[in-house]
Amino acid sequence: MSEELKDNGKPVNRRSFLGAGAAAIAGAAIFNVAAKAQSRDNIHAAEHDHATSRLSPINKAIADANPDSELPPDTDHGDVPSFWYSFDLAHRRIQEGGWTCQVTQRDLPVSNELAGVKMRLTAGSYRELHWHTADEWGYVTGGSVRTTVLAPDSTVFIDDVPEGDIWYFPAGYPHSIQGLANDGGEFLLVFDNPMFSEYETFLVSDWIAHTPETTVARDLHVGLDAVAKMPKGELYIFPGTVPGSLEQDRAEVGGQAVVTKIPYTYHLKDIEPTYKTPGGTVHVVDSSNFLASTNIAAAVVKIKPGGMREMHWHPNGSEWQYYVKGSASMTVFEAAGKARTISFKQNDVGFVPSIAGHVIRNTGDSDLVFLELFRANRFIDLSLNNWMRRLPSLMVKEHLNVSDADLKKFPVDKQIILGK
Repeated sequence: MSEELKDNGKPVNRRSFLGAGAAAIAGAAIFNVAAKAQSRDNIHAAEHDHATSRLSPINKAIADANPDSELPPDTDHGDVPSFWYSFDLAHRRIQEGGWTCQVTQRDLPVSNELAGVKMRLTAGSYRELHWHTADEWGYVTGGSVRTTVLAPDSTVFIDDVPEGDIWYFPAGYPHSIQGLANDGGEFLLVFDNPMFSEYETFLVSDWIAHTPETTVARDLHVGLDAVAKMPKGELYIFPGTVPGSLEQDRAEVGGQAVVTKIPYTYHLKDIEPTYKTPGGTVHVVDSSNFLASTNIAAAVVKIKPGGMREMHWHPNGSEWQYYVKGSASMTVFEAAGKARTISFKQNDVGFVPSIAGHVIRNTGDSDLVFLELFRANRFIDLSLNNWMRRLPSLMVKEHLNVSDADLKKFPVDKQIILGK
């Protein structure tokens, strides 16, 4: 779907139009699925006799953005809660130097393990020195930023993180993020607490402002005149000076002698994909290859046009998704005859309950890129086609009523991504 839609011949901006209906969507009223099964014949008949038509006005921007909800496939069945939300619906907190918005369990009630934040910092601007109660996983969606983090042993890590690369800051570790030259950066943050609030973090300015000046002066070994010039409230996001080279900053704080033993950034583009098929690629980033990432595991998935992420499930946690580029259709199977299909676009958030089967299809004409994130230390998935080929053939044939010839067509190995 293009960014500009048309309603009664007039252009409609998807972001602003969806924003007006945020409260209704948060309640999932738009995406209710009938509990009654829909057969192919019934849907075709309904289309023929205009049963799918509407007599009252609709929000065309939303309907066009979600064709899988507007006219679901006949295999959808049962009452499955909405597993879709969009950062384009989230309230943006805008300050001089950048903005932020968040999607938590308050916005997407089914999301019970992780929460997400989008943030933008212009060149030189800071997300001020802070720490928080949850682990933070970061992914740069545009531009580049400089990050710092202090470990409990007084070692420090400083690194630049360009588009497509990742960082991880454990709960309680103080850190900062700063936009670099050429228009700063924009990034996704994921936290291992579904009710995490980006607006309730521990800020150095806020702490100093709420501590007696004499105490601050004594702690920092400065005079009261110096304390009087310090902030009297939180800075949060604010403009600053574009820093010098990375090498200069590292040298100024003590060089190699004070560098952390564990790196807190992961340069994804320097690493070969974990899986590569004709249909796309998957980079797995978890504690097995990114030691700092002890409580959030991830996969960066790229699917070519016409391809799909195979039918699979994850035994070690629910899946929180962020769609970076392209468009997709995802079907989630929750057992007991319940399944639902929803459409996704870039900047959308998806969710799959723990252990639920699901499949994601690229529905656009360009590459689909999305993130799979889990509150776990390892990425684990199980594949339907792989399972079928690891069983005695008689067992599979009697379950699925397939011939020997067809069974031999089933893939022998896990496919991860299927091509067109």
